[in-house]
Amino acid sequence: MKNIRRTRRHKRIAKKLKGSETRPRLVVFKSQKHMYAQVINDTKGTVVASCSTLDKDFKTKKIKTTNKDAATQIGKMLAQKALKLGVKEVCFDRAGYKYHGRVKSLADSVREEGLIF
Repeated sequence: MKNIRRTRRHKRIAKKLKGSETRPRLVVFKSQKHMYAQVINDTKGTVVASCSTLDKDFKTKKIKTTNKDAATQIGKMLAQKALKLGVKEVCFDRAGYKYHGRVKSLADSVREEGLIF
């Protein structure tokens, strides 16, 4: 039931936030064990950059995948990938999650690395 309400909120949010080539959409998904983040260009329907706690780069850091530290690392890694590809501005799509905890720490770390939203 909780996930159904979250997906309904996400659909409402996604209607208003459309990612373009100049300003793609940064989407967050979190599960019980892992966290995923993608930068998506909605006009072409392509993923520009992605990062998760399942990536090899993340696993070498030996951080627990379910806490704020993991979210901060994911945010830093994603921002670095996006900046290398020339993306400087994004619109943040929290996917129906509350803006606190892991979602907030990911957003803060992305901002610290230089992405604007």
